Amino acid sequence: MSNHEEIQRLLKASREMLQKNNFQLNEDISDIKKRYGIINEQKFTDNNADIETGSEITQRVNVPGSVESEIDFDEDKKDNNKDSKQQGYRISGGVLMIHGNDKKALELTTDDKKAFQETMDEFVSEVSEMTDFNQLNLYSDSAEWSGKIIDFDLDFIFRVGETNGVYINGEMTKVDQDFDSMIQKLRQYYEKFKSKWGKIIASRKKTD
Repeated sequence: MSNHEEIQRLLKASREMLQKNNFQLNEDISDIKKRYGIINEQKFTDNNADIETGSEITQRVNVPGSVESEIDFDEDKKDNNKDSKQQGYRISGGVLMIHGNDKKALELTTDDKKAFQETMDEFVSEVSEMTDFNQLNLYSDSAEWSGKIIDFDLDFIFRVGETNGVYINGEMTKVDQDFDSMIQKLRQYYEKFKSKWGKIIASRKKTD
């Protein structure tokens, strides 16, 4: 037998051995899966959003789309509330945002405008001149106003309604006599704020 024939015979024997071993390996894997109840990975076929990797298909998840759906749902719930509409008014450099259920409830009255101007002026005079104000939100049965006292890096919220009170938020604020004095001023002015906007809420209810 020539060297060429010997090489061909050895190659043939090697292929037969590999095929036999591979078939046996596949049989063993299949037997293991059946014995232990292992389920093969499901393959997704989405023609609009697929990524092909070899012979398998991996479904692409649209995370931003899901988030948008949840936000839209929350907005729909908001529209079902009695104060689903809003109208903003810029007054003396500040913003008064009125919330209501119809066009009439969103109208700005003379008393609203006067109260808002007084609120900002009095806060600057009685609490702090270094303040950035956020918009004042006026609802049918409550009011909320917030801002930041710059020299203390202190956020405050005034609420009139079910959650009456003064709320503050600061990061690593030094607690000293100046801080105590500022908190006292906030609490004192809040009583004036609550009285003023409580009357506005009651007056708007009578008008409605």
